Amino acid sequence: MNRPSASIASPPGLTTTEAPFIEQAQRDGKLYVTQPYELYSEENHQAWQKLYQRMLPRWQRYANPHFLEGIGSLCLDPNRLPRLEDVNRFLRPLTGFRAKAVSGYVPAFLFFDSLRNREFPTTITIRRSDQLDYLPEPDIFHDIAGHVPMHTDKLFAEALVRFGQCAHTAAELVSGIRGRETQMHCLTSIIKAMARFFWFTIEFGLMRGADGLKVYGSGLLSSYGEIAHAIEAPEVQRFPIKLEWAINQAFEIHHYQPLLFIVDSFDHLFGLVDQLEAWMKAGKLNNVAPGEPGVNEEDLKSFLHAELG
Repeated sequence: MNRPSASIASPPGLTTTEAPFIEQAQRDGKLYVTQPYELYSEENHQAWQKLYQRMLPRWQRYANPHFLEGIGSLCLDPNRLPRLEDVNRFLRPLTGFRAKAVSGYVPAFLFFDSLRNREFPTTITIRRSDQLDYLPEPDIFHDIAGHVPMHTDKLFAEALVRFGQCAHTAAELVSGIRGRETQMHCLTSIIKAMARFFWFTIEFGLMRGADGLKVYGSGLLSSYGEIAHAIEAPEVQRFPIKLEWAINQAFEIHHYQPLLFIVDSFDHLFGLVDQLEAWMKAGKLNNVAPGEPGVNEEDLKSFLHAELG
């Protein structure tokens, strides 16, 4: 009697929430890692292929021209997951930025300071093939296909670096505040303001173009459903950005965004970052409106123990 052959389990690969390599790095306390490209499974590559192929026509329709030029400059393979070393080979000569692999969550100061140093913390796992539409945490498609093409644009890159510099300003200001309770209140408020600004610009920003509104925010650029919803849905509120609105507006991540802000250009965005820092120095970020996002203990510690050399 023939015995049924044992099924061969597929390799775990680097699937979001199912990656032994990442789990081990986290247990070892390693935040920065080397991308183990050989660990990607065929399912991982198929997920990238599906995501890229279905996003391409939406990028062509809704994305801003700087993003489209960036996608071309990076020479991404539509069928295979990118090697970060190849991405950086095309990216660094353009703006000095590079993608830097991480094992998971990067505390707020470290993340913002990475931008100041022209480094973008990059997730190396990818969502499952049956979870293409939504993932609460970032993955390599969100980071490389959503964020990094924008990093090829010099004006956008300078605005990102300028924003990263604001983290140093915040850490220096907070270190001079007397009284532990007051210090923690102000720091929490400043981090919340910076996170909201990043959300409503870098992640979910819209920009005026010669042929109407276009998307430049990476959260929209990596979402098949929301990129169209952001431009076309009549229920979405779209307003020219005002700093006081953005830093006092709570947001939730588990549904399509009902409110989006519009910038005129990346020069405009850079000017908003300058204004954000000026308001920070004037104490105008010390008491922003309550609400999401939350600020966790690791975020607070990252600012309180920041190395400012």
